[in-house]
Parts: sequence; C-alpha cells; structure tokens
Amino acid sequence: MEISLAPLRPADAPAIVEAEDALTVRWLSGGESTVEGTAAYIDRLARDAEAGRAKRAFGIWAEGCCVGTIDYDPEVADGLDAGDVNIAYGVAPWMRGRGVAVRAVELICAVIRERGIGTRAVIRADARNPASARVAEKAGFVHLRDVESTEETREDGSPVVLKIFGRPVDPESAASS
Repeated sequence: MEISLAPLRPADAPAIVEAEDALTVRWLSGGESTVEGTAAYIDRLARDAEAGRAKRAFGIWAEGCCVGTIDYDPEVADGLDAGDVNIAYGVAPWMRGRGVAVRAVELICAVIRERGIGTRAVIRADARNPASARVAEKAGFVHLRDVESTEETREDGSPVVLKIFGRPVDPESAASS
C-alpha cells in the first residue's frame, strides 16, 4: 500500500472528521471535531504559516483517501530540548495496524530533513498510550526519557507523563559523530 503526505486543505476536513474516533479524541484532538471546525483549523494553520509560524500539517493519504493527519512543530517545548521538532499524528481506526502511521512518520522526518528544520525529530507519547510508543519505536526512534508535562493534565488534574522518543533529523551526520 502506498502512503503519501499532502499539505492539509479545507476540502480534507470531511475525511479528517470521518477518520476520528474516541482514541483520536483522547490522544490527539482533545475533543470531537466538526467539519466546520476542522476546516477553520486548517485555515488558521495556513494563516499562521503566512505569519511565520513553523508548524506544518499534512494529510496522510492511502488508497486514494485522506486517512489521517500528521504535523511537525519545532515550537513545541514541553519536555523537549532546543532543536527538537515535535511530531503528532492520528490515523483512522480502519487503517491502524497496517504500518500507515510508521510510514507517515518516516515521510514527515524526510520533510523535516529536506527543509532543514531542527536537529532531532521527537514523538511525545502519553505514557498511557502504548500504541504511539510502538509507532515511534518501529519508525526508528529511541526512548530518551519520561517527563511530567508542564502543559497537559490528566482527568484528575495531575500532570500527564510523556514518554519522549527521538531520532536525529539527519541520521547520517549522527552516525559519523
């Protein structure tokens, strides 16, 4: 199955909302999405990019359909080091377990490398989300540390524990150092 990434467009909003389930809400979006709200979010990302913000978001495409989203954001600092570029993703439930997220992470790492953004790609996985940790490991990321989030809280108000996974943006330069 061929997996590709394409910059998000407002026209992708219906597919993104259709791909959302309870796990997507819990681990990624934080609330149920609507087509109108998702299109507005995509428009806001475009305006932010024009204003110089660094976050970029892409649709994950498989079998001719948008089956999820992935983004990179070098401005995320919670639990990260200078030069880290945070990656966040969500894949439709009917496409999970088929390598889609792993391939999307590999593709976004190539985009980060090509654009010369940061020195390390990072995935912050909630410690209660083992599926995200498996994606990170399968995509060649190594577990760096666990940290208490300074921004995200659990239902009881305690900090979310984040498992931080990373891999160099340019694996060749890391291997030679």
